[in-house]
Amino acid sequence: MTPVFSKQSLIFKQSLILTTFSLVLTRLSYCSIAKANVDLNIPLIANYFGTKGRYEDVNPYLRDNILAVNKSRPPSSDCSAIHLTAIIRHGTRYPTTKNIKKIHRLYDLVVNEASSTEKWLEHIQTEWKMWYTEDMDGKLVQKGRDDHRHLAIRLATMFPSLVSEENLRSGRIKFTTSSKHRCVDSIEAFQAGLLNLWKVKDVGQLHEIDDELMRFFDKCQRFVEGVENNPSALMEVKLFKASAAMQKVQKKMADRLRAPYSLVTPAMVEAAFFLCSYEFAIKSLHSPWCQLFDEEDALVLEYKNDLKQYWKRGYGHDINRKSSCTLFHNLFNRLDLITHQHRLGQVSEAVTVQVGHGETLLPLLSLLGFFRDVTPLTAANFLSQSERAFRTSRIVPYAANLLLVLYECGEGPRLQVLLNERPVTFPGMKEPAPLYREVRERYGALLQGCDFHRECGVTPPRHTEPHHHPPSHNSEL
Repeated sequence: MTPVFSKQSLIFKQSLILTTFSLVLTRLSYCSIAKANVDLNIPLIANYFGTKGRYEDVNPYLRDNILAVNKSRPPSSDCSAIHLTAIIRHGTRYPTTKNIKKIHRLYDLVVNEASSTEKWLEHIQTEWKMWYTEDMDGKLVQKGRDDHRHLAIRLATMFPSLVSEENLRSGRIKFTTSSKHRCVDSIEAFQAGLLNLWKVKDVGQLHEIDDELMRFFDKCQRFVEGVENNPSALMEVKLFKASAAMQKVQKKMADRLRAPYSLVTPAMVEAAFFLCSYEFAIKSLHSPWCQLFDEEDALVLEYKNDLKQYWKRGYGHDINRKSSCTLFHNLFNRLDLITHQHRLGQVSEAVTVQVGHGETLLPLLSLLGFFRDVTPLTAANFLSQSERAFRTSRIVPYAANLLLVLYECGEGPRLQVLLNERPVTFPGMKEPAPLYREVRERYGALLQGCDFHRECGVTPPRHTEPHHHPPSHNSEL
């Protein structure tokens, strides 16, 4: 028979083990909660902000280390990188004047009409200050400068033989930008990232301004008249704004505010969604404004924004894509030249950096055939498009970039394409880095056609000169 004392000892030991195990679980649980609290700084709807999303939410590993890279591997061991073209959207910016006016109207609505007793609403009404002013008008913010500065350093890490101090000093890194202040400021931040990395000080202005190349959409008469200034071109967006899905979001927002439903218009809903995204992108704040929406709402609002981009910049109208013919030919003319020069032993441009807009990237990506859905996006098929490829939240956040890397390999030049630093495959091609001649064959019809002046209804200049302009000082403020 086991002595009573021994039984008590056994019970005590078991109790001690259970207590210790419980403490371990508690500590593990606390660590999990602490980690969750860090994640709570990110709105649950952050993945649905479309063109107003943060770059690091497309590449979450950058949240922990903004200089981390997915090192680009050559197609094979006998390949060496000989050229990089980077077409980049500007960094994080302030709202435009148009959206700032909407935000002011939204703020007035919430302060004067909302009557909910929720703490987040009380915070908005008593503590949150309207800090957006109309003179901000889409200007680059400090976070936007950091976007480009950090991207420059990552590209120097990914492609050290191309993005190098030697190539910068020898003029073999070329910089071109749109004249918009947010683009000029972005490319200067990109350059500053390289100059600081290599501690280079003795260089002057490095970039040239070329709106014909980076703002081709403004120069395309058929696009401006047929889409930009044509209300019927975005009819699907108008229909979706009046849909049951949007009305449900409006009603939920009115209910959360306890405000008259008639005052919570689609424009007010959009302004609130944008305000949540701006507060997060600019200040990394999980703003109380984000409490107006749940994930179901965000999916609806993301689709509305995707519809707009689809019909205005993507596959909705053929001219959207064809307006980018000039940038398409600029890219392939340069790749042709580089392959020819490399055979002769001297490449004039190791790196080409071109900074523009989401409106620059989306038409080009569409012309190249990326993210094309079998079924077009319409107001009526929202529910069946949940797995759509055309999702701007993943394609064109702030500082989005299309990278094309030309390699010299044993069997000939190969071309690798990356979007937002992640390898993607050319549409209709299986290899991740196909032979360059096969890429040219894939786009043969566009290379033979896709004439900007013919597609856009613009009279070509009498004398066509090489597309290489002297530096311009016509930057738009």
